[in-house]
Amino acid sequence: MHILIVDDEDLARRRLRTLLAECDGAFQVHEAAHADAAMQRLTAAHEPAIDLVLLDIQMPGRDGLALAQHMGQLAHPPAIVFVTAHAEHALSAFELDALDYLTKPVRRQRLQQALAKVQRLLQAQATGAPAATALEPAPEQAAVVASTQGRVERIPLAEVLYLRAEQKYLTLRTAARSHVIDGALADFEARFPAHFVRIHRSTLAARHAVRALLRTPGGAEGETWCVRLQGIAEPLPVSRRQLAAVREVLEGS
Repeated sequence: MHILIVDDEDLARRRLRTLLAECDGAFQVHEAAHADAAMQRLTAAHEPAIDLVLLDIQMPGRDGLALAQHMGQLAHPPAIVFVTAHAEHALSAFELDALDYLTKPVRRQRLQQALAKVQRLLQAQATGAPAATALEPAPEQAAVVASTQGRVERIPLAEVLYLRAEQKYLTLRTAARSHVIDGALADFEARFPAHFVRIHRSTLAARHAVRALLRTPGGAEGETWCVRLQGIAEPLPVSRRQLAAVREVLEGS
């Protein structure tokens, strides 16, 4: 596998080289300190094609997100794994079809997991088998990035019980606490259909947490429905349009 490390910090590039040497697999590693050098290497006619770009985001000049957009226009774009200390860019990485998103300091285990995804993608391309090219971590690896009071943290997707749209932001709820994050419900619904079910136009609920669908006789407005989630005391409203979807989750279909 030919891997191109793109990072303006020499120390960061050397760190990734060291980690790659410790990972299982045969790699030919190339380096670029900025976006222009990276594009020169990617479009070099007489050089081996790059299979994977380990891409920093914050760089002088054209940043990693802009470079990823440019790479997407190549005839044979490489796989992209973002490697950055700025976890708040995770949603943008999803939108650019990155295969994975690693936060610094990178751990060898997480890098190995990302390389395994790339290997699966390359094998699928070689055999003509279908493969997902967009970033879609395995359930045990997937996480949502939240920034609260200057602290950035990765919340495992398995801990997310619901997401609710609140004006310009989303409220993310775990059994322990609530977080306010950027994003759109539709993005999370599209990226993680196996995890979320839409229960209301403003709410996604974790499928595994759905425990009961309750009907409340109403007054002038008629009956209303709500759902109870494991780990959450308060019931969440369910729109009539989503009743069938919630029933399917409860029935296990």
